[in-house]
Amino acid sequence: MKELEERKSGKNKPPKMKIDKGRGYDPSILDFLKRCDNDREALEIVDYLERRGEITKAYATSLRTRIKEEGVRSFGEKRAPGHYFREFG
Repeated sequence: MKELEERKSGKNKPPKMKIDKGRGYDPSILDFLKRCDNDREALEIVDYLERRGEITKAYATSLRTRIKEEGVRSFGEKRAPGHYFREFG
């Protein structure tokens, strides 16, 4: 009887769980490029990911061309430190 009363009063409710919206998020190269301060940094990121085999040579070439012609900001605004905490937090 006591258990039934506790359930009705809400004393025995399981704790609410916070859902981690960012769990499993895998940033793309565009996410990395948006964190760069300048075109030189963006080109370094492209070179690095191409060397590691994470992007193809053709994709790396197209990214380099865009960076040289339009600049890194053509991929979007610069992401400030703490962006993902604000986005997913």
